[in-house]
Amino acid sequence: MNQLPANIDKISDIIKVLNGGIEFYKDGIKKVAGHNIQAMFNRMLEEKQQAVLTLQAYLPEQKSAKVSGNTDWSIGVRNMYTKLLGALNPINDHNYVKQLESVEDKVLAKINDALEEKPPQQFACELRRIRSRMQQCREELGSFHHATAIAG
Repeated sequence: MNQLPANIDKISDIIKVLNGGIEFYKDGIKKVAGHNIQAMFNRMLEEKQQAVLTLQAYLPEQKSAKVSGNTDWSIGVRNMYTKLLGALNPINDHNYVKQLESVEDKVLAKINDALEEKPPQQFACELRRIRSRMQQCREELGSFHHATAIAG
């Protein structure tokens, strides 16, 4: 196990948000029409899964098992909202991406919160690496959202 950060609740919070994003992306892959957007969602899902595995190494074993499948409630609500929109009107790729941008923003906010706590150097490096990958995901979604808004 790696050196434990002072506040393991911050790690749990990040993992829960990432798990919520994983579920949201899984749903999105089934719902969106374009193969290119499905591939993009799949890449982002894999990034989140890798981040969860990395962060779990910094949790005590009991805590790691506890947060393994848990998701952040606000992301679950956003996912339900998106499903409800889809039930009322066919949801398009643009709208799905718009909702996922909010998920990515929440992931980045949780990571930034953890970094503000001045964690041990090794953990801070991991958090910055994960934040960089999540920022790339957010920027890719933003570019796609912007492109589909112009096209639509």
